Amino acid sequence: MAGALINTMRLARAGLVLAEYGVRLVPPGVPVPLPLKLANAATAPWRALTWPFRASLLPKAREARMAAALTRLGPSYIKLGQFLATRQDLIGKALADDLATLQDRMAPFSMDEARKAVEQALGRPLEALFTHFGPPVAAASIAQVHKAEIRMPDGATRAVAVKVLRPGIERRFAADLESYRFAARQIERLQPRARRLRPVAVVDTLARSVEIEMDLRLEAAAISEMAENIQAAGDTGFRVPAVDWQRTARRVLTLEWIDGIPIADREALVAAGHDPKALGTRLLQAFLRHAMRDGFFHADMHPGNLFVDRAGDIVAVDFGIMGRLGSKEQRFLAEILLGFITRDYDRAARVHFEAGYVPEHQSVQLFAQALRAIGEPLQDRTAKDISMGHLLGQLFQYTEVFDMQTRPELILLQKTMVVVEGV
Repeated sequence: MAGALINTMRLARAGLVLAEYGVRLVPPGVPVPLPLKLANAATAPWRALTWPFRASLLPKAREARMAAALTRLGPSYIKLGQFLATRQDLIGKALADDLATLQDRMAPFSMDEARKAVEQALGRPLEALFTHFGPPVAAASIAQVHKAEIRMPDGATRAVAVKVLRPGIERRFAADLESYRFAARQIERLQPRARRLRPVAVVDTLARSVEIEMDLRLEAAAISEMAENIQAAGDTGFRVPAVDWQRTARRVLTLEWIDGIPIADREALVAAGHDPKALGTRLLQAFLRHAMRDGFFHADMHPGNLFVDRAGDIVAVDFGIMGRLGSKEQRFLAEILLGFITRDYDRAARVHFEAGYVPEHQSVQLFAQALRAIGEPLQDRTAKDISMGHLLGQLFQYTEVFDMQTRPELILLQKTMVVVEGV
């Protein structure tokens, strides 16, 4: 009982902040949870009186107000917002579009806290580990990054990036994730139509992802595994930074410093002699190889995590969120894509049933008809004219019609497909 009350109060506070910023997180047509109803009713008179004044201080753009509200709520709400941006089926297209612009940026914590965290994690004084340790160059919801230098065996110095977890971040996330689980359980209990979307499973997927992000040894291992996959296949044009295992622990990660041009800076890329069109093609091919060939892919491939070095290679950073596909999922997805490409909608439909994506009591023929409705408009169109986000949105619209359950293992793949297309 006490836990339910605490979680209700946490959710009510979140509702108050969202209301203050004029944000609605519940899509139209979906019943508003009781805690948000109570918060809305309790604050309605105050909000009505103060809204003209507050509105003048808030960002005009709806998505900017959303970002400001989630940033105020804290790190876990930023992660939740980014996660939900991929789920039009849960929150609707308008809200998903607003969340799609959400950037994971927060104020850095102090140098004293960073020094203490590094020394505790690595068991040595900072000066014994680095010849120079600079202020944070980037700060996000879970960690921040410092530029530092280390002494090499030959006496030369080399620049490194040191990622340090935020103090107390595990405790904060654990509390907020428990409130998300509470909300998901209530949705499944009170909204039968929402059960097929498996909100509890979605929250569990987010929780597992965050748990991995907060053990930086696992991020280092992910970088190492992807580097081996790239090397074994002889891939060129895409690489990952080298890990300094001697200066890496659960709360600290040290990597090769990447001097490169952000992939979003088109003018700088052109000025440096790089071909943006070729880089886009190479990035898409690299993602598809990693996902469909290796079954292991970078699942946070937004522009801020991609650079182009002097050699013209794309270099990815921030491997806290990784996606995996089993051999079964890889084969089914490849066959589904092939079915769309060859216009064999009957085969693509049957693969959905074989994979268990569509319940057996549904009609294969009707599902093939639905896939045809999605696939035919794509024929004879160039890649630049096809929106993966729009395509996924159409697929999501049919999930309710055919009683399809959410597949948590595919959420990160769906998210990354949209982000890579945007890049």
